[in-house]
Amino acid sequence: MLDAYLKELQKITLLEPAEERALWIAYKEKGDLESRGRLIEQYQPLVFKEVMHWHVKEDFLQDALQEGTLGLIEAVEHYEYSRNVAFPLYAIHRIRGEIIDYLNREGKSKSVSLDEPDENGVALRDMLPDERIDIADQAGRKFLFDYVAQMLQRLPEKEQIVLESVYLHDKQQKIIAQDMDLSLTYVYRLQKRGIRRVRGMLSRFIHENK
Repeated sequence: MLDAYLKELQKITLLEPAEERALWIAYKEKGDLESRGRLIEQYQPLVFKEVMHWHVKEDFLQDALQEGTLGLIEAVEHYEYSRNVAFPLYAIHRIRGEIIDYLNREGKSKSVSLDEPDENGVALRDMLPDERIDIADQAGRKFLFDYVAQMLQRLPEKEQIVLESVYLHDKQQKIIAQDMDLSLTYVYRLQKRGIRRVRGMLSRFIHENK
């Protein structure tokens, strides 16, 4: 099953922005289910990448991928393309949430390690929801995440690309510099500027909503 899944991933060809937008319009405005299916397929690698962050036993990989795909489907169904928020930024927290819920359940039955860190030094236990947190507080966190996603869209293009590459796609700055044909120093400068802008917008937002 996993081998077949990986082979299918290799067949996926990335869509051009105009092609993807046409699919969103066809699905959201006309209810075209074929377009919906293509969008889910297009972003399946996002699910695979998120699952691979965690040290899941091979026997449970397929289930974790299925749970992540459920999060992806939910994201596709609820996404509002007209808001101009990058879909991966919108979708990743839903995908991650489904995977973490699954790993939490399996962790209780000892099928995954809750304390073994991933390649970034983050353990699954650190990602699990705190049962002491109030539901209203969790909803507020989600709202804040969505707002930050919108703020990224307001950044200058290069700053937006750098921040999304670093914090969403886990790319190293030197790889981003190569992809964008920029110096590494300039990429770091764009990252710092983008962070300052986001902090400023977030500070104003919090002040206005006290």
